[in-house]
Amino acid sequence: MSVRILGPVTLCVIATLVGTLFVLVSTESTYAAAACGLVGLLATAVMYDSAVHGGIRGDLPVMSPPPMAPDYAVDLLDRPEIDALIEALPQPAFIVSAGCIARANRATLALLGRHVLGQDVRLAIRHPAVTQHLAGDSAGTEPVSMELVGIGAADQSWELRIAPLSEQRQIVLLTDQSARQAEARMRVDFVANASHELRTPLAGILGFIETLNDREAGNDVATRERFLSIMEGEARRMQRLVDDLMSLSRIEADKFRQPEQSVDLCALAQETAEVLARSGTPRAHDLALDLDLGCPLIRGDSGQISQLLHNLMSNALKYGRPGTPVAVTIQRDGEDAVRLAIADEGDGIAPEHLPRLTERFYRVDSSRSRAMGGTGLGLAIVKHIVERHRGRLRIDSVVGRGTTVSVMLPVPVDPEAPAEQRPRALVGTPVI
Repeated sequence: MSVRILGPVTLCVIATLVGTLFVLVSTESTYAAAACGLVGLLATAVMYDSAVHGGIRGDLPVMSPPPMAPDYAVDLLDRPEIDALIEALPQPAFIVSAGCIARANRATLALLGRHVLGQDVRLAIRHPAVTQHLAGDSAGTEPVSMELVGIGAADQSWELRIAPLSEQRQIVLLTDQSARQAEARMRVDFVANASHELRTPLAGILGFIETLNDREAGNDVATRERFLSIMEGEARRMQRLVDDLMSLSRIEADKFRQPEQSVDLCALAQETAEVLARSGTPRAHDLALDLDLGCPLIRGDSGQISQLLHNLMSNALKYGRPGTPVAVTIQRDGEDAVRLAIADEGDGIAPEHLPRLTERFYRVDSSRSRAMGGTGLGLAIVKHIVERHRGRLRIDSVVGRGTTVSVMLPVPVDPEAPAEQRPRALVGTPVI
């Protein structure tokens, strides 16, 4: 092919690359950049094929190509490259021709149904603004982006992009925005909950300070000591909350960076039990350890694993019935994981609460949790630690019998200490 024919095609490829980079930098969305790139490649393919068939002449201005011939527009949809380009998109994508869906990828068919092929787009997507741009008077005139709901699940939100290919033909891209909007709602809820958790003890402290500033009440020794004791408790509660918030923030910041330390889970469990006993934690003597010291080392962050063990053991001691054991078990779980299980014999948790236990500030019994000094972030921290270590978290509970929290952590392929060179088992309570 002559250089004069390749000129417009080359310019189209360059424009596609520049446009894709611009969309990626301006929107920071890989989906939008991929969509822009594929639309540009589709336009390049049309121009190249038209050049081969004589539709583009080298002596015409580059910015004013002749219109597409009607018979070629029909042939374009029959080309296998079109299906390949559409199928390469990860999100639902389809081509609308003369108001009907002419081509669609598998993601579209899974979302809207296989019957939409060849169907009027107004029946496939029943949204006035969308149909106006796809089958109305303004169809095919300019790129359009809008948000809509009602496609797929009831709570799904989509960003719909329409890019014209010709006067009667458009490409439509659907990007699921449900996760992004859920994250936005979670951030709003998190700020509201954190503000509430801090405002409540702060309001109590301010109220007691006002009372103590009164000469008559402040001079009463018994009243002053009682109020100061309550104020200290509220201040420590705020301190625990701030510490947990800082800890959660650090864990989330590192969640995409895999830990590199070799950690002995059994040794950390023994150490955590001893710390709880030395700190005067109520019922620490009820901890019963059943540790298989033959378990291999795991790859992890020793500080975060210690925090996980502390949170789970403390929860089991708080909510288990006094005088009943809290069983801490560590054993091999198949060939590729180590299983930690902490079981209490408490009141148990109703099934409807189990899916939400790891949400921030979620409490089954708010008054009881606050009375015991809980911040509502313990299990949320545990979940994020498990996720960072590429593990699995499971919570099983039976009302009236108790709760078992299980954590499965992966074993590295080449652990530093072979299991066969280590002692086999330890059963009993922590040595204090």
